[in-house]
Amino acid sequence: MVDKDADVQKMQAKLDEWNAEIDKLKAKAAQAEADSRVEYQKQIQNLQEKRQGAEKKLAEVRQAGESAWQDLKAGAQSAWDAMEDALKSARSRFK
Repeated sequence: MVDKDADVQKMQAKLDEWNAEIDKLKAKAAQAEADSRVEYQKQIQNLQEKRQGAEKKLAEVRQAGESAWQDLKAGAQSAWDAMEDALKSARSRFK
């Protein structure tokens, strides 16, 4: 159970980090030109959708027993990887 608890804590910390990154992008979008603002909004919407998927996986992990956790771990990692990729893409587009 220790591994699951540690992983859940790491996942929650990462979600908090992503929320801060999304907030930074929202602040940039608010100050952007109209054309850029539309692109920011699309990227932010995409990130929020991916974050919601990651949050859903985290909720599943929290509810899972130890044996089910091992099965969910791969799916959770996939959601995390998708969110990381989307965030990297957004960062590179809006530097």
